[in-house]
Amino acid sequence: MTTETISLELTEVQWQVARAIARQLVIDDTDVNELRKTIAYLREYRDRANAGKAFFDYLKTLVRRGDQIGHSKKTIDYYKSLEAVCDSHLKDYQAEAPQMLMILGWAARLVQYYKSTPIGELQQIEVMSEREAEVRAVTQSHTFEIGQELPAKVVAIKNNRVTYELLGTIKLTTKEPKLFKKLTIAQEITVRIEDLKEDGSIKRVKGIV
Repeated sequence: MTTETISLELTEVQWQVARAIARQLVIDDTDVNELRKTIAYLREYRDRANAGKAFFDYLKTLVRRGDQIGHSKKTIDYYKSLEAVCDSHLKDYQAEAPQMLMILGWAARLVQYYKSTPIGELQQIEVMSEREAEVRAVTQSHTFEIGQELPAKVVAIKNNRVTYELLGTIKLTTKEPKLFKKLTIAQEITVRIEDLKEDGSIKRVKGIV
């Protein structure tokens, strides 16, 4: 099994996150041993309350005190790289320390794999959030048409702007100047598709009274 084989314990999105972290650390020339030290910290505290937040606080402390605790002049740069990449890719998992630990563990393995890849080929990759992946899956499993009517639920109302939830996943906000006063949160109504994006996903809807 190669290092690129997908772990059954990671979702496809989490696998993308692990790869993105590893690639960026290689681009930044960050010492993988410093990554392993942060993993060891998270492993020790993962079962405690707010372990994810404590991990991010720990990274901030490393950056703040890097000049005092670093082993070389490069160490502070390693800490800054680790904080930046984790802040960019792991914030969505802050409440799920075990998942963070698995992602970082795979990232550490992949760093070794990507070190043999020319830097010019290490392009930053787009990483979807779990929610974006869910929306894409729903969109790809349906064919939408302008004028099509769908059941929806009102999930937010702000001034004359109403946010609808469609198919249990897709959320769209639209102006409803004639309708918003008649609606309430959690109300089930029917909406009509007014416009589509180029990829066939829904761009705009309107509520039907």
